[in-house]
Amino acid sequence: MATDPLEKYKSKRNFTLTTEPAEGGVGNEAARQFVIQKHWASSLHYDLRLELDGTMKSWAVPKGPSFDPADKRMAIHVEDHPISYNTFEGVIPAKQYGAGKVIVWDKGTWVPIGDAHEGYAQGNLKFEFHGHKLQGRWALIRIKSKNTRQDAWLLIKEKDTLARPASEFSVVDELPDSVAALPALAAPTSAQGTPTPSKPPHQSARKTSASTTSSARRKAAAPARSTLPPKMSPVLATLVDQPPAQAEDWLFEIKFDGYRMLTRIDDQGQVRLFTRNGHDWTSKLKSIARQIADLHLPPSWLDGEIVVLNANGAPDFQALQNAFDLDRQQDFVYFLFDLPFHDGLDLTGLPLVERRAALRTLLTHAPPALRFSDTFDAPPQDMVTSACQMGLEGIIGKRKTSTYTSTRSADWIKLKCGHRQEFVIGGWTDPKGSRQALGAILVGVHDEQGRLVYAGGVGTGFNNKALVDIHAKLHKLAQKTSPFAGPTEHDRQAHWVKPTLLAEVTFSHWTQDGHLRHPVFHALRDDKPAKNIVRERPQHPQDFKPQETRSTLPAQLKISHPDRVVDASTGITKIELIRHYGLVGPLMMAHLKGRPVSLVRAPSGIEGQQFFQKHLENAKMTGIRELPQSLDPDHEPYMEVATALGLLSAAQMNVVEFHTWNATRSALMKPDRITFDLDPGAGVDWKTVQQGAQLLHAFLDQLGLAGFLKTSGGKGLHVVVPIRRQHDWDTVKAFSQAVVSHLAATLPQLFVAKMGPRNRVGKIFVDYLRNGFGATTVSAWSARVRPGMGVSVPCAWAELGQLTGGAHWTVRNIHRRLDQGNAPWHDYSSAARSIGPAIKMLKPAKAARR
Repeated sequence: MATDPLEKYKSKRNFTLTTEPAEGGVGNEAARQFVIQKHWASSLHYDLRLELDGTMKSWAVPKGPSFDPADKRMAIHVEDHPISYNTFEGVIPAKQYGAGKVIVWDKGTWVPIGDAHEGYAQGNLKFEFHGHKLQGRWALIRIKSKNTRQDAWLLIKEKDTLARPASEFSVVDELPDSVAALPALAAPTSAQGTPTPSKPPHQSARKTSASTTSSARRKAAAPARSTLPPKMSPVLATLVDQPPAQAEDWLFEIKFDGYRMLTRIDDQGQVRLFTRNGHDWTSKLKSIARQIADLHLPPSWLDGEIVVLNANGAPDFQALQNAFDLDRQQDFVYFLFDLPFHDGLDLTGLPLVERRAALRTLLTHAPPALRFSDTFDAPPQDMVTSACQMGLEGIIGKRKTSTYTSTRSADWIKLKCGHRQEFVIGGWTDPKGSRQALGAILVGVHDEQGRLVYAGGVGTGFNNKALVDIHAKLHKLAQKTSPFAGPTEHDRQAHWVKPTLLAEVTFSHWTQDGHLRHPVFHALRDDKPAKNIVRERPQHPQDFKPQETRSTLPAQLKISHPDRVVDASTGITKIELIRHYGLVGPLMMAHLKGRPVSLVRAPSGIEGQQFFQKHLENAKMTGIRELPQSLDPDHEPYMEVATALGLLSAAQMNVVEFHTWNATRSALMKPDRITFDLDPGAGVDWKTVQQGAQLLHAFLDQLGLAGFLKTSGGKGLHVVVPIRRQHDWDTVKAFSQAVVSHLAATLPQLFVAKMGPRNRVGKIFVDYLRNGFGATTVSAWSARVRPGMGVSVPCAWAELGQLTGGAHWTVRNIHRRLDQGNAPWHDYSSAARSIGPAIKMLKPAKAARR
């Protein structure tokens, strides 16, 4: 009888208590899944799972994957998991195996290099990842371990075009969130539909920072939660004169002879279609809009091209115009090729191949009028030749790793069969002989100064109906003066028009004096702004560089000396500190917003000279602004961290610590909190500090005040008391001193109310001086200028006994805490009380002591 491969997995779990799946899931050896789950168990780690033989082979990777081949990450082989586990997110209950939070950190397919079963059995498994975050070639190598209870392997990034030094890109630091909500990625396939170990996408993972002395470094971008933009502009392709040299890094599609169309689907399911110029054409495309609505897609932006196909199945622009004129809705076909936004996620920073994979999934059951624009697996020059033989315009090339940028991009290129582009109509000439309506249209393009430059007359390519229709439209635009910057050969007999109407023209070549040779009218266009029409000049694709993708560290942030060591005791570098503030920024802003801030700078690292900065002065840090001097006319303007970007730009300027006032700018002279800093003297062990915090908490409770706990990031603990803004600074400071004096008088063996090293030997000094005007305390989530670089973190009182010190969390292990965030202080905003009654309670205590 066959052994159940999930027997060990099932034996470790009580499925009446945990929501983890007991079994299930359908395997697919032709497109094997992988998943990496971020798991906050007794310690944070990453669970790597690879589908093989109907289960998920699993490894626990304590530090998570790294794109640096020099990082050989320990991976402990654990029991097989069911395939259905791939979608599991949630919290495994306390006292259950693996208790803690789990998220799907990455997912996709994996392709073995060589025989998967042989590699797994021999402990030398090499493969490609095709995921949202991980791509390229990787290896799992079994190692000999002295610990016979552990089956130890190493997860190693292979050297390929995606490899990045750890100092430049840390995927676990910069892409920390779940991908569970993202659509499944299509498996990589060959022309026959069989998964193949294809070359890794060029530059799919990007470096994180940019040096002021080097070009911008690139990295993979994670999709971010975002509201659906009300408007969008499409990516525009650049005309080139030959295919790119590294054709394997590109996808190639037909260049459709139609109208570029963007579709917006809002949260009510309403569908609107927009031209590239932002004109709403929904009323002209009612059938297409209705069929998109019938797909019941979540809020999204789709990008594609509206065409009409001729009898040979090729796009026909004249037929498209006729369909619009005759309202032949049934003739329209919408070819879709990109998905910049979907279901609350901004996908513009993802590589093209990932956006297209998600789009293909959405169109699986679409009607015939909505089609996914397929790519072709053939040499691009052969595709151009075939396209020209079929009477098509040419082909479009898109770099596989390109992001979606609303501009003309060198990562999207067009190769045309001949010379064809739009021109601005500036006038017309009268007909001769039996010709009707007009003789020729006079066209031009804009030069670099924005002037309309004459390019020639176009007199062929019209039928009688077109002549009449165009003349009628031009007559409405008539004006007395020429719109062209220079003279034309038709100045004496021409009729001039306002230069707003566009004509698409084919021609053999440009003459030396900038005129068209053998021009032929093709169609009128009104989907592009006339001011943007310039002479298209082919470029050389080999001169292009891959476009820079957006990073979780913003592209505008220029980081100098990212490898500079900030803390010699740990080797923490400047880029690691900046990544820390990138991670905690959204959490930290809740503690910074609206409060004057002071900065501690350490240009030479924490062992060097430090500077305490209260005013912005001549420093320029994006996201940090001056507060109005009117708040305190006697002092220079104070600073405020206005956005999370301010944390990053400050860290770039060597800021390590952020300190905040106990008041906000809206009422600077009336504090809204009190801070008690428990600072242990020499000889005080950690248990005593914990005991002191509990006693302070109990005393505040007796006074009717709420105390909120946080680590200091240094030796001690902070207790923060929210209060109503009813008293001035002197009153609040005097009250905080009275609290500390009462503790010192009641428990002199534990507390001291006098500062100074000699006074606090063997005792805890509860610092109340931080409650005076202008005094500050290090903010929650700030790193500290101390060896090890501890971080001040909000905690629940129930966690106090589990803390190992004031620097329980550091820049290096802060990941373990991000899932909790500010949750321990969830009721802080509603906990403020007046200190008036507490002041009265303390006065009798003072009298009794006398």
